[in-house]
Amino acid sequence: MTFIEPGMSVRNGFGEGPLADAALSRAARAGHLLDELQEQAPTMTDGQLRDGVHRALRRFTQEQPPTCQVGSITALIRRGVRIDWPVTARLPCA
Repeated sequence: MTFIEPGMSVRNGFGEGPLADAALSRAARAGHLLDELQEQAPTMTDGQLRDGVHRALRRFTQEQPPTCQVGSITALIRRGVRIDWPVTARLPCA
């Protein structure tokens, strides 16, 4: 086991502890938000869709997402491209 910081350690290539659990929870919530956006996209304005994508990415990264990334994902959703956001049961660590 490798100790990273309080609340996070790595064992067999996977993060463990409360920080790893929180990261997985954020990833799952962001994926859920993107799924909802993709279902509702036909009834949303471009601004509403862009704001929703921004909120989902911000939840995942906990930072301001790059404007170009928000715009790209928004455009893909608007064109009907399905964005998959798989979340594993364990947090892989390099």
